[in-house]
Amino acid sequence: MKPCVVPGSFDPPTNGHVDLIRRASALFSDVIVLVANNSSKTSLFTVEERVLMLREIFKDNAKIRVDSCDGLVAAYAKHIGADTLVRGTRNAADYSYETEIYQVNKTICPELETVFLPASTSLSSVRSSSVRELALYDMDVSLFVPDIVNRKIVEKRK
Repeated sequence: MKPCVVPGSFDPPTNGHVDLIRRASALFSDVIVLVANNSSKTSLFTVEERVLMLREIFKDNAKIRVDSCDGLVAAYAKHIGADTLVRGTRNAADYSYETEIYQVNKTICPELETVFLPASTSLSSVRSSSVRELALYDMDVSLFVPDIVNRKIVEKRK
């Protein structure tokens, strides 16, 4: 079976991301978590820091690998022979946005499919941008992120 790609900026990785990736690993035999560099976002962590955190989070799951790219996600997927992207959606706005991306990806890479997984109900309000903002104001974000991410956020604030 070809690998699937779960792309995102993951800045920072949240419990919602972890849930999505674990659920994808239950559906696919080979999952590549792709940390994509989004130059339009102000980042809390470097791409390398995000990759290292995600590798630590999933170190015990041999089905999950973590990589990064600066280019188009569809081009990366094609390059590694993946035929499926897995995207999470929390609400109708996410679905609309992801559908637009799907349509562009289908235009440039017709063989690439996208699977949308709805966020687990308990995690549907978790957003990386909210975590970044809370962290900026020295608020506790431990309910929203894995322990390693919380530790790294605390370190950044010092």
